[in-house]
Amino acid sequence: MARLPIDIHPEARLEEDDAFFYYRERSLRAAESFLKELEKARQAIQKSPEAWAAYLHGTRRYRLKRYPYVVVYRVAAFRIEVVAVAHGRRKPGYWADRLKRDE
Repeated sequence: MARLPIDIHPEARLEEDDAFFYYRERSLRAAESFLKELEKARQAIQKSPEAWAAYLHGTRRYRLKRYPYVVVYRVAAFRIEVVAVAHGRRKPGYWADRLKRDE
């Protein structure tokens, strides 16, 4: 079965960048490790998009192992949409308006 392409919402991309810069201010090694873990998350999601439990508003979430972030995504007909790269302390579902604009 062909893997679905991953589209990253512009606000989710900004969240990735913000987290990267936060870690980079503290340690280049931590920042690079964060990016590697995000890439592993994307690969795992792309390989088995239905593997993670249902979350809010028809999405699923993948928890990063070494960082307090989750990748929130939904599976559409021809793609996987990453709607948020959310810090674990953010209010759950704060990103829900991103789903409405993209439907």
